[in-house]
Amino acid sequence: MPAIRAVCIRLAEMVADQRHYLAPLPEPQEAERRTVLTLIADRLRSKPVTEGLDQHLKSLEELELRSTGSWSTVASAQTEWITAAIQYLESCVAKLPAGERPDSYWADDVVAGIIASARALIGVDELQARTEARYSGPMKRISPEEV
Repeated sequence: MPAIRAVCIRLAEMVADQRHYLAPLPEPQEAERRTVLTLIADRLRSKPVTEGLDQHLKSLEELELRSTGSWSTVASAQTEWITAAIQYLESCVAKLPAGERPDSYWADDVVAGIIASARALIGVDELQARTEARYSGPMKRISPEEV
């Protein structure tokens, strides 16, 4: 299904853009990670990958599901993008005849699977990334929820 491919590309691109989110590694590992994640994000935007998906990618862009790096600095942005991806897939399925539609939570499962797979392929450990980002440096960062 082209809609799933388009969502996969955008969500994987978002995950690859975690180079802005992860705590720095010692050199030369940091330079290598930055290079690999940049190459992955660039490859996901390449014509061979996106060919035939222009309409779906345009629709997703209109839903603001586009990799800009802001999701890594705005805590709610990643959740908003995930919600937009789910809503987009659900809207595509709504066009199918009732007998051909998957179960109610299929879009949630597809999106969660895409994100988990992309993170695993890239080697991103979410818990470690959050811990590093929070505790790196001389003082503990306090989130607004803790205040």
